[in-house]
Amino acid sequence: MAQRPFIVGNWKMHGTRAMLSEARAIDRAAQRLMKVEVAIAPPFTLIHAVHREAEQIGVGAQDCHHAEGGAHTGDISAAMCADAGAKFVILGHSERRGDHGESDACVKQKADVALAAGLRVILCCGESLDVREKGKAVKFVTDQLRASLPHIEDAAEQLTIAYEPIWAIGTGKTATPQDVSDMHVAIRALLVELYGEEQGSEVRILYGGSVKAENARELMDADEVGGALVGGASLTADSFMGIAIAAAEVFEG
Repeated sequence: MAQRPFIVGNWKMHGTRAMLSEARAIDRAAQRLMKVEVAIAPPFTLIHAVHREAEQIGVGAQDCHHAEGGAHTGDISAAMCADAGAKFVILGHSERRGDHGESDACVKQKADVALAAGLRVILCCGESLDVREKGKAVKFVTDQLRASLPHIEDAAEQLTIAYEPIWAIGTGKTATPQDVSDMHVAIRALLVELYGEEQGSEVRILYGGSVKAENARELMDADEVGGALVGGASLTADSFMGIAIAAAEVFEG
């Protein structure tokens, strides 16, 4: 793929100002690894602080509201994320879909609002273990994506897809390289169908789900994998940059 591999850390509900030291360490390491695009999505409370510290890494948000503003106590808009220093936003994560009942239509609405605010979108998709065991994983994920994806002209620049099988998130279980290849190839075909060959072929598709430095090389080598969305392993510079180094080695080869 023409674009650099994209390694994104999702800190989820972890992180106080004490963790700014890890963000600084990640940033310093990323400056020595220019062949990989590295980014982190800290909690909302740290977006501005990490943005001020970061010289090389991208900084993003973990979610945004589907409205531009209004009476939505406790929520945050895409424009607020951008104002705090975010350059991208993660949308449609299974933990948002499951814990907060977010539908495909809601995710699409959020994506449209985020793009209008100037944010790049990392749009997540993934199936449950029950769906996979029934042999319906590919259809489920492509249907989910079709209903969640925004209308966009510059898809290659503004959109990233993250495939995260729900059964592999935080469980220690990881999809096999063949499982990953099969799903990523199907996602690529859908992107080309929706956005055309020129744009659809350049959208990066990340894999997420218990990605660690120890298994990153094998996963990055699967067909159509353009990087990783990393959870727990992104909380320390050593483990997170181990994944980035593995990605660099695979894409250089």
